[in-house]
Amino acid sequence: MLCCALWGSAFPFIKIGCGLFEIGSEDYSSQILFAGIRFTLAGALVIISGSLISKKFLYPKRKNIKLVCTLSLFQTILQYLFFYIGLAHTTGTKGSIINSTSVFFAVLISCLLLKQEKLNLQKAAGCIIGFAGTVIINLSGTQFERSFSFLGEGFILLSSMAYAVSSVLIKSYSQQENTVVLSGYQFIFGGLTMIITGIFLGGKIPAGSIKGILLLIYLAFLSAAAYTLWGILLKHNDVSRVAVFGFMTPIFGCIFSSLFLGETLAGSGIKTILALILVSAGIIIVNIKRKGDKYD
Repeated sequence: MLCCALWGSAFPFIKIGCGLFEIGSEDYSSQILFAGIRFTLAGALVIISGSLISKKFLYPKRKNIKLVCTLSLFQTILQYLFFYIGLAHTTGTKGSIINSTSVFFAVLISCLLLKQEKLNLQKAAGCIIGFAGTVIINLSGTQFERSFSFLGEGFILLSSMAYAVSSVLIKSYSQQENTVVLSGYQFIFGGLTMIITGIFLGGKIPAGSIKGILLLIYLAFLSAAAYTLWGILLKHNDVSRVAVFGFMTPIFGCIFSSLFLGETLAGSGIKTILALILVSAGIIIVNIKRKGDKYD
């Protein structure tokens, strides 16, 4: 829940940050550059703090550099490149709902492709109920358009798949390499790649105010803290048990956007409460310990 709250707070603070750094809503190259700086800084925070705690400088084993690059490709580079382009060609509502499908993809990949756990009715029901809550919190009284654009909804879907793959990969890779090392260096590699991409596309970041710099540091911190903790959770638990909490991220996003941006929550207060009930029910259903389960 802490990880989801941190990720949810990113929605309004990214908007505020873009305003403080004078990045327009249509300036996607500068947004990618901004994200690259954020993730590179996040990686540095992870490695520095991890090294101080361990009392030694942390770095990946030579044989595991390929794991770091592969994880970064899905977790940071592909996920956010697809996300930024996709969000530019669809509505925020449709983007939020489609982005929540990453939970389904993570569970399916873990259960059906990599055989890390078994898929059962309990997990399927919990995911469907939780997803229903995400849909409710994002739908207002207006009609939900049924149009589909590959550059819009299609890219958001690809972003969700990339994130799901990264969730499964970090569970597997964390058995071979320190989770903190994986988290930190994949951020650095992905962040630098996005910085180069943003500059190549013509992105520019003007000098920011003290407030803007502090906000950028917070965005880096939330990425560093949330993803590192998430990786540790995935290392010690089934993907389905952890991934289902992801349905809380858009709900936290709506709540924080209402608090910090003055945006009206999608739908009435009753819809918000119903969404919370459904998401909570989905999380509980997936995590109920059945006879024979060996949960940590």
